[in-house]
Amino acid sequence: MVLFLLLVLVAVVLGIIGVAAEGLGYLLIIGIVLLAADAAIAYARWFRRAGRRPIR
Repeated sequence: MVLFLLLVLVAVVLGIIGVAAEGLGYLLIIGIVLLAADAAIAYARWFRRAGRRPIR
C-alpha cells in the first residue's frame, strides 16, 4: 500500500513539474505513464485477492 501511494505521489509531482516548467513536457508524459502503470498494478492485485476468498 505504501508503494502504491508513493508511486501516485511521484506521478502527480512529475505531472505538475511537467506542466509548470516550459520544455519539460516529457515529465508530464512520464507521470501519466507511471500513474497508468500503478493503476494497472492495483487493479491486478485487487482481483487476485478477490479470487482467494472461499465462498461460505
